[in-house]
Amino acid sequence: MNQQPQQCDIGFIGLGVMGKNLVLNLADNGFTIAAFDLDNDKVSDAIKQDKFENNSDIERVIGCSSYTELLSKLKSPHLIVLSVPAGEPVDQVSESLIGAGIQPDDIVIDTGNSLWVDTVAREEKYKNNFILFSSAVSGGEEGARFGPSLMPSGAPYAWTRIQPIWEAIAAKVDPKTGKPLERTKPGQIIEHGEPCTTYIGPAGAGHYVKMVHNGIEYADMQIICEAYHVLRAGLSLSTDEIADIFEQWNQGPLDSYLMEISVEVLRHKDNEGKPLVDLILDKAGQKGTGLWTAVSSLEVGAPAPTITQAVYARSISSFKELRIAAEPLLSGPEQITFSAEEKHAFIENLHDALYCSKICAYAQGFQLMKLAEKEHGWQLNFANIAKIWRAGCIIRAAFLQSITDAFQRNEDLESLILDEFFAQQLSKNQMSWRKAIAKITLMGIPAGALSSSLSYYDSMRTAVLPANLLQGQRDYFGAHTFERVDKSKGKKYHVQWGTPDKNMIEI
Repeated sequence: MNQQPQQCDIGFIGLGVMGKNLVLNLADNGFTIAAFDLDNDKVSDAIKQDKFENNSDIERVIGCSSYTELLSKLKSPHLIVLSVPAGEPVDQVSESLIGAGIQPDDIVIDTGNSLWVDTVAREEKYKNNFILFSSAVSGGEEGARFGPSLMPSGAPYAWTRIQPIWEAIAAKVDPKTGKPLERTKPGQIIEHGEPCTTYIGPAGAGHYVKMVHNGIEYADMQIICEAYHVLRAGLSLSTDEIADIFEQWNQGPLDSYLMEISVEVLRHKDNEGKPLVDLILDKAGQKGTGLWTAVSSLEVGAPAPTITQAVYARSISSFKELRIAAEPLLSGPEQITFSAEEKHAFIENLHDALYCSKICAYAQGFQLMKLAEKEHGWQLNFANIAKIWRAGCIIRAAFLQSITDAFQRNEDLESLILDEFFAQQLSKNQMSWRKAIAKITLMGIPAGALSSSLSYYDSMRTAVLPANLLQGQRDYFGAHTFERVDKSKGKKYHVQWGTPDKNMIEI
């Protein structure tokens, strides 16, 4: 009697760093996976690593050499996860699956960082061939292996099938404290705790939320880097001294994954005992999601200067040769000296500047999502979004619990800066913030994200901005019209500026 071939729970395509670790995570949680990659060695490596970590010959990961073989080894209706680069590779795999015989009730989950509008277009394009679902993944290699934050969106029916799997592999937090419940070794399972995944909304919504997550990530990284730069170049502190400061800051409201790893990076030495960070070329890379966030903020009219400045900072860093040429030509201020007492006070002010700027970056990101929600007809649950970012993702931070609390107090909250807790934090620390920015400016050290955050704060707390003059200018040269504060809302006016009597016309 012939033994029936094993029918796997999940098909998986793409076994790069993220894909392989997601496969191992799925296997740890009791799922069998049929795995395929164009590089057969990657399939073999994943199988070998799973057997080694599981210390067993039980096959939890089954290798496949073609799309057709992968489909043949799956339970029907098929559930297939893609971990391939965004863009054309997603379509190439989709077309290959169609050629291999995928069915209309099969589900394909795109876990890459696809541009959200591409996801919307793909769902429509392939709707007669299969159900395209998307689920952005955050947390990097470690998150994928031991519990990522997952942002799924698409057909609600597909989510009913995916939900138990995603809740099993996602990062978990303690429901009482909101703190991460960390899984750090293969085979370890956390059965209790809130999973860091929730249904985001229709096609594209999950990738949009992940895009904004990455925009906030850009900002958070940049303000930490600017604080490091000020301490290194302005106070001439060693990398170990800065690591000590960051480690102390990480015990308070700045507690976050990014602060934690910054400490480790600063402490790392090369083989000769030199700080490795001093030897890393200062040209920052980017994969596009921060840029997409900045562009989207401009498109929907959401002010996001901290996020946008973080994107610009990476662009400026790429002009290494130009900066080298400009350094001897462009003068800066004389170096400021600090007494021990002044140094201590400045470091405390810098902490508060970093904290306030971080609040502004998150406020900008959530306001952007809120405006996008209105524009695209989504119904986003911002408390849940903050919840699933508390663990498993790059921007996980202690104060995400405070953001969750803010939206639970008021689900219609227009901006985090209007929440009582965050308004108090900004108001209480704003003078320290100002002192830090003023001193940094006198030092001549670039701090675009920190300073633009303060400008954002001051703009948002100012009832009357100079846009009145700007509207007058626009009307003068282009007859663009304006409204008046002393007339009915919506009434438009134009002044014949170039005529002797400068008549005003109601439009």
